[in-house]
Amino acid sequence: MYSSLLFEIDNRIATITINRPDKLNALNKTVIEELAKAIDEVISNPDIQSAILTGTGPKAFVAGADISEFSTLDADGGKALAQRGQDLVFSKIENSPKPIIAAVNGFALGGGCELAMACHFRVAAEQAKFGQPEVN
Repeated sequence: MYSSLLFEIDNRIATITINRPDKLNALNKTVIEELAKAIDEVISNPDIQSAILTGTGPKAFVAGADISEFSTLDADGGKALAQRGQDLVFSKIENSPKPIIAAVNGFALGGGCELAMACHFRVAAEQAKFGQPEVN
């Protein structure tokens, strides 16, 4: 069903795991599109009461955008891509009638920090690090 996410339902709770540990679960176009589909499933499925969003491995929840995929974009392309992520994923999470919980297990940087902030609740491991490096 998904190439970069793991999705399971147990006891009416969906667990969505971003599964790109080799890239520290960085966001790319595929992840954004698949997250949008997974969030739609959470919202529309009456058998799901809530969801947990996390990343594979102990190093990163989401370590930002996959720069290798976005490096060819100009300013307008980057702006359009950011808006697409906002529309497809972040706004859906923020406006979900069902609670979505970020389980932050490591780095939550840039878009990963924004993804965690879009969730209704955030639970962080001791080693979790939040940051907006693009601001520095």
